[in-house]
Amino acid sequence: GLRRRILRYCHSRLKVFDSQTVISYILLSGREFKMLKKSLYSLIAIVFIGVVAWEYKVNILIWSLPKMMNFLNPIQENIPTSWSVAPKETTQDDRPNIILILADDMGYNDISLHNGGAADGSFQTPHIDELAASGVWFSRGYAANATCAPSRASIMTGKYATRFGYEFTPVPDPARFILSWLVEEDDAELRGRIDREVANNLPPYFDMGMPTEQITIAELLKDSGYYTAHIGKWHLGITNGMDPQSQGFVDSLSLAGSSYLPENDPEVVNAKFDTSIDKMVWSSSQYAARFNGSKSFAPDKYVTDYYTDEALKVIENNHNRPFFLYLSHWAIHNPLQALRSDVEQMKHMSGHNLQVYSGMIRALDRSVGKIIEKLKELKIFGKTMIIFTSDNGGANYIELEDINKPYRGWKISFFDGGIRVPFIFSWPDQIEAGGKFDDAIHHFDIFSTIAAAANLEVKDKLLVDGVNLLPFINKETLNKPHETLFWRSGNHQSVLHKNWKYLISIKENNRWLFDTSSDPFEKNNVIDTYPREAQFIESLLVEFNEKQSDPLFPSAFEAPIMIDKYDGQKYEEGDEYIYWSN
Repeated sequence: GLRRRILRYCHSRLKVFDSQTVISYILLSGREFKMLKKSLYSLIAIVFIGVVAWEYKVNILIWSLPKMMNFLNPIQENIPTSWSVAPKETTQDDRPNIILILADDMGYNDISLHNGGAADGSFQTPHIDELAASGVWFSRGYAANATCAPSRASIMTGKYATRFGYEFTPVPDPARFILSWLVEEDDAELRGRIDREVANNLPPYFDMGMPTEQITIAELLKDSGYYTAHIGKWHLGITNGMDPQSQGFVDSLSLAGSSYLPENDPEVVNAKFDTSIDKMVWSSSQYAARFNGSKSFAPDKYVTDYYTDEALKVIENNHNRPFFLYLSHWAIHNPLQALRSDVEQMKHMSGHNLQVYSGMIRALDRSVGKIIEKLKELKIFGKTMIIFTSDNGGANYIELEDINKPYRGWKISFFDGGIRVPFIFSWPDQIEAGGKFDDAIHHFDIFSTIAAAANLEVKDKLLVDGVNLLPFINKETLNKPHETLFWRSGNHQSVLHKNWKYLISIKENNRWLFDTSSDPFEKNNVIDTYPREAQFIESLLVEFNEKQSDPLFPSAFEAPIMIDKYDGQKYEEGDEYIYWSN
């Protein structure tokens, strides 16, 4: 029938009906004709599948990526850790123990010491508050950057990370791939920008780390006789001598996956969001850790509790010699996952997201409490310096509007909501309890303060930017720690000079100037009112930038961040925003 229709078409439409044409069509019979028809149908099917696959490429990738990752990087059963143990004899070294506890993405309003805790004010963080009561809390503690890695580099080295080019946060290769597709598919009025050529030519994630010639506080402490241990997130490189053990830590239990528990674990409660970053994190998540360079293995409990219990082992094993413990929690970074038992304590709160988020904070607060309890049990609480802070402010993609209250902005912006963070020092033997410090301090001050507490000489060649905070805390000087502070991440930059706060989103020429003495919450942009002040601060920024190094790897993405709305809320004419480079 098909052959007859072809011949009829040729004759009626094309007026072709010679013997050669007829013979050619007749030869398209039998098996050859069936094969051709089958091939044609196969081609149509392949084209159809290809079109559908391209249309839904992000969903397919998000679905398939966890399976591929588990195949390429299988996670072993839990492997018990083997932390170093101090000699039984108590050392004669009376220098303090030092514990640095770093939260991830913790908003200023997430602890009850500040504004009532966990955004809506109905949740308390008693153990973090207890830590502050035993020492001093800083109302103007600033993160070195508004994203993870540069802040951590500054903490470890005591200087601006831009001095050595560590300006942007490395993103794992699969996550970077997903993010680039999500950026291109975004149809929002304010949408992300991607340089595809740059993104495709970035170095592998494992190679994007802090230069090994940088001297970390762990290296200084280890070389002076301290036992040093790292637990949790690192984010400063994995290969070529950039791993924690190569950077001064005797032992390291490292974050190797971003899940707190397997997603389907009966003890976990999850909260997901329809945002690019949340999709990226969930799709590239594994429940995994590594100890001293081992293969990846599964922790044996909820990650925040797992890290805490391992920290207690470190303290128990080494309490009779000076130790430095860097407890770098993954909490409360997304994916939002909390223990069901913690979420059940949040039933009085409105909203599933807030309940899960608050449950995560409860586990973090519990961690601080257990560490204080262990130190007191071993009778070393007084001689232990504990520092608690966060790498940056709360994120806009978890859809909770008050986490940085009363400050504007989010993680990945230099408004105070992105960089003003919880900051507490406790050292009962040396710091008077119940203190409050209102002058601006910075992450890089941690390096110099720890070094001074441990009687370490910080040589001029290290070019540290931080200062020892102990004389300021103990009122041995009436000077302020800093007159001017800078922040830089490609397109978005900022300066705090005396009482003036200046911000710029360069390509859009969006500029702000705030008088923080009368406007600490950055509500009233006075850049047109004070042009001379703005010009002077811009000159300070130019001078600062001239002294910084070029980025170790270029920026491939620019993400729009609305200052007063979280990700997912609709942009409206007049909403203020910046474009963040990474």
